[in-house]
Amino acid sequence: MKYRVRFNKSAGQPGRGTIDHKWRVFDENGKEYLCKQVVIEVMCWTKVDANGMDWNIEANGNIRIDREDSRITIQPESLPCN
Repeated sequence: MKYRVRFNKSAGQPGRGTIDHKWRVFDENGKEYLCKQVVIEVMCWTKVDANGMDWNIEANGNIRIDREDSRITIQPESLPCN
């Protein structure tokens, strides 16, 4: 699956996570995850968003979500995800 990672400019605002939730991760179906840390273990690249103003880091892989640490890891597709 393809993922896009973007800085959370509205961290701390209502519905946008705490002030520490600095990252937004989107899957190719449009689902959004807010997290404090992102680890990317696969090749990635930058790409401007469809709005022409925001830049993303994009990567293909699986995500592993660690809710205790609020960390998302994008890992190779050959590894199991949760």
